[in-house]
Amino acid sequence: MKIKRSSKCSLKFCNQKKLDTLKVVLGEYGKVVNFFIKRFWQGCPPKSKLLKGIVNLPDTWLTARLRKVAAREAIDMVQSSKRKKGSMPVHRGKRMCVSSTIASLIPSRNTSEFDAWLHLASIGNGIIIDLPIKLHRHFHRWGDAGTRLESYIITDKNVQFSFEIVTEEKKSMGSLVGIDSGINALASLSNGKQYGLDIRQGIERINRCQHGSKGQRKAVKALKQRIDEVVKEIMEDEAIRLIVVEKLKDIKKKMKLKGRLSRNMRSVVYRWYYSYWLRRLQQATEIRRSSFRSVPAYYTSQECPACNLIDKRNRNGELFLCRECGYTGNADITASKNILNRFLTGKYGSCFKPSTSAQVDLSRI
Repeated sequence: MKIKRSSKCSLKFCNQKKLDTLKVVLGEYGKVVNFFIKRFWQGCPPKSKLLKGIVNLPDTWLTARLRKVAAREAIDMVQSSKRKKGSMPVHRGKRMCVSSTIASLIPSRNTSEFDAWLHLASIGNGIIIDLPIKLHRHFHRWGDAGTRLESYIITDKNVQFSFEIVTEEKKSMGSLVGIDSGINALASLSNGKQYGLDIRQGIERINRCQHGSKGQRKAVKALKQRIDEVVKEIMEDEAIRLIVVEKLKDIKKKMKLKGRLSRNMRSVVYRWYYSYWLRRLQQATEIRRSSFRSVPAYYTSQECPACNLIDKRNRNGELFLCRECGYTGNADITASKNILNRFLTGKYGSCFKPSTSAQVDLSRI
């Protein structure tokens, strides 16, 4: 199995002249991408058909090679927007995606201050830029684990490198875990464990800071670091074969409905960074060869795992008490059991189903 990872290296070691030149290139590149977006909006040609007649259309000083790169990116942006049924996308001229035809990483030999130079050529107007790159531990981690790809995402602040890592097949034996994601406890597992009980403090710290301030940026960084620690704590259990979570994609949109949440609660949810949490959790499962699945989130905190009664009165704060059969437990852990059971009893969980029905009785976990 192959997975992809990325690592960013800062351009803070560049002198101002190089940064100014890079910004000019990025701005021109953005204009060319927008030209192709407007042209391709009604219908994208195959990338293999980006020949001279199409590539030479925009009035620009960029080389034909870089214009072709811009056309490819325009096709990707248009197709992505069409899939999401969105409006015509706009390139802001803040980044460009290039391959070995434009950029190459060259080891540094004349200085000990930098580890490598990113050599940019075939740009146009006779521009050639050598960007100093200082490699770090995160770069070396993925470089040692896999193969660096000849693709680069360049902005005026950093360069993003991509790596392809070959892992073994998914685990065929191990435990199955449902995870309820929350604000009071970031992760409540169906096996009864809870992680990230201090996550709300980090969210409230962000809300206390002035928007856009240095203190708020530090608080966000600290919260994300804590999320990474929780992911690491969960994945220390080598026996986990499957993790099932809730689909939380539209939670911010739904909470805007009148009367759904108080203003204070909305501000907490806005700083939850749940998408970052789920993405980091999924990435960790890929490295550990575990499977990662998601299920709809409706009624997971109101359904009794013993008798399947759905009643909003079953939950009272952090306590779950079924009004039908009397089942009692932590509300978040109960929700995680329902999440796992929803996947196992659904059509997509057949390969993970236990051999006997007795093993599916999550109320006894």
